[in-house]
Amino acid sequence: MKVDFNKSPDGLVPAIVQDATTKNVLMLGYMNPDALQKTQETQKVTFFSRSKQRLWTKGEESGNFLEVVDIKVDCDNDTLLVTANPLGPTCHKGTGTCWGEENTNTYGFLSQLEEIIASRKENQHDEKSYVAALFRKGINKIAQKVGEEAVETVIEAKDNNDELFLNESADLLFHLLILLKAKGFGLNDVVNILEGRHKS
Repeated sequence: MKVDFNKSPDGLVPAIVQDATTKNVLMLGYMNPDALQKTQETQKVTFFSRSKQRLWTKGEESGNFLEVVDIKVDCDNDTLLVTANPLGPTCHKGTGTCWGEENTNTYGFLSQLEEIIASRKENQHDEKSYVAALFRKGINKIAQKVGEEAVETVIEAKDNNDELFLNESADLLFHLLILLKAKGFGLNDVVNILEGRHKS
């Protein structure tokens, strides 16, 4: 890995730290050659602190170290991307990231969909909402809909119409998210189980 420390007058390059699991950006620091070398040797993220004017290992006082998983350099050889496993909150203010956000898993549009479903559950009086109506009808009706969509997905899987199969798959996933929310769970709970099985 060739890093060009000479592009900056102070000999520092930005080091972006990303959670290896959630892929969230945790913080930004700066490294000089000594900081990079120590990071590689200890497998704990170490920066050059511009305020302290010395090497600084993240977590050296709090114990909230960032354990290195991988280090990459960008196409211009002047920025580092460090993937790491955080041992506790990253920010000194106690949040998961230095942008005041919690470091939780997100699943793109599926997470947005979960938020919409949660909103419909909280506002079941919305007469125009299909999801709110399902919540009003209760767990048995929601579970029944998941069963119906599962059967329809299986039927379409045995046919050759990919569009119908994908649409039924979308319906199944949508109703499963509703059922999870009705039971007080979310997609992340299922992912945690799958990850646990993968590790065992």
